[in-house]
Amino acid sequence: MHLSTLFLLALAPLQTNAFAPQPLATPRVNAAVQSSTSLQMGPPKPNIVLQETYGEGSRKYRRTVYTHNEWVKHRSSDRFIRNLSSIFNSGVYKSLSREVLATTVVASFIVAWNGLTGGYTDLDGVQHEALINFLPMLTLPLTPFTLLSPSLGLLLVFRTNTSYGRWDEARKFWGLNINHTRDLNRMATAWYGHDGIPIDPTTRAEDLRQVSLFTWAFVRSMKRHLSPPDEDEAAFVQELNARLNPSQAGAIVAAVHRPNRALYDLSVAIDRLPMHFMRKNEINKNLSIFEDTLGGSERLLSSPVPLFYTRHTARFLSTWLLLLPFAMYDPFKGSWNHVAEIPAIALASVFLFGIEELATQLEEPFTILPMQGFCDKIGANCDEIVSWRGQGLDDNEVEGIMEPVAEIPAIALASVFLFGIEELATQLEEPFTILPMQGFCDKIGANCDEIVSWRGQGLDDNEVVIQDNIEAMAPSR
Repeated sequence: MHLSTLFLLALAPLQTNAFAPQPLATPRVNAAVQSSTSLQMGPPKPNIVLQETYGEGSRKYRRTVYTHNEWVKHRSSDRFIRNLSSIFNSGVYKSLSREVLATTVVASFIVAWNGLTGGYTDLDGVQHEALINFLPMLTLPLTPFTLLSPSLGLLLVFRTNTSYGRWDEARKFWGLNINHTRDLNRMATAWYGHDGIPIDPTTRAEDLRQVSLFTWAFVRSMKRHLSPPDEDEAAFVQELNARLNPSQAGAIVAAVHRPNRALYDLSVAIDRLPMHFMRKNEINKNLSIFEDTLGGSERLLSSPVPLFYTRHTARFLSTWLLLLPFAMYDPFKGSWNHVAEIPAIALASVFLFGIEELATQLEEPFTILPMQGFCDKIGANCDEIVSWRGQGLDDNEVEGIMEPVAEIPAIALASVFLFGIEELATQLEEPFTILPMQGFCDKIGANCDEIVSWRGQGLDDNEVVIQDNIEAMAPSR
């Protein structure tokens, strides 16, 4: 019974909403858009060196992007068999080898020590006396572990939920980047020169190309800002030099805060667009959102979950699992020499240490987010949007020339509405000739005649009789 309680504790935190499947639904990078970086994405290749299949080196292979095909596989009915069959290939479990080995060694030592000091059973089933009968057996009561289990479970649940919240927040920041980069370039393309300003097609194409390029330069600089230098610096410089001219690329690379420099260049490119300042203000609202996503990402990168919380959780879990073999010796007395305790402790250690490992891996989310894919997608989307030169408008209006035939009815209609407003004010200024005063007079006269005809109405019966008597007696006087 105690063993079942242990395994329920090991599995319970995994059932929280921290690992619900929906966070995997990140936008799929268009397969036609090839990344210009040498970084690998997706599962590790079979021929890579062993140390990159787990630990820090494996994080670049966890940048998962799902399509419909991956979702079908994700929810298939054979997922349990598939996940169990790959348990020994799990990078999370491989990274826990030392911790699991420590608890397994303790459990093995307890079984061997208590066999020597308390007696043992040989392979023929014969019970033997203790070989060392002057030393005590090493056991602990199970009650303290049972009492502490809820507290440990709560710590692990809070730890995983907090870490997942950080991952989810980082993913939402990049979602905002994707949405508002599209919004910015859409508005810049649709509103370009729609204020009667003559437009040169070549100038228009170059201005919008600059907006698209610096939009991509900002998100790419943000990706580099949030990535390890040894992983992304060379690819970042190479990509900027490939897409921007040398002076632009050099200014961003030389800046102390590269995303800020790229955002400044984007702001300048927007300011150069020939359009009404109110429209520019609407476009610049997207830049303020970029500043918010950048600042929020810097906050997540520089501020971990408070260290005293993570350290206490790790110490609590380690102590609990290292001492657990002492308490689990007696519950396994039904097995030969209590030897079943050893695999049970190993399995419990894998699951419980695994929960803490998951939280640690999620706590810093940027090196497991497919940021390179996001940047490539943003660049491709922006380039496509700014290529829609005047789509939905006639050719003359795109060039900033309004045909006279279309101008005449537009001016006439505007004149009717605007002069009409002034005419309404003039008509209302002297109100008496438009008020129905004759009707008011007729109504007042009719109302007064009706009112004075109500003789005695509303008086009680005695007052009515008295009034009638007074009127009857009046002639006799």
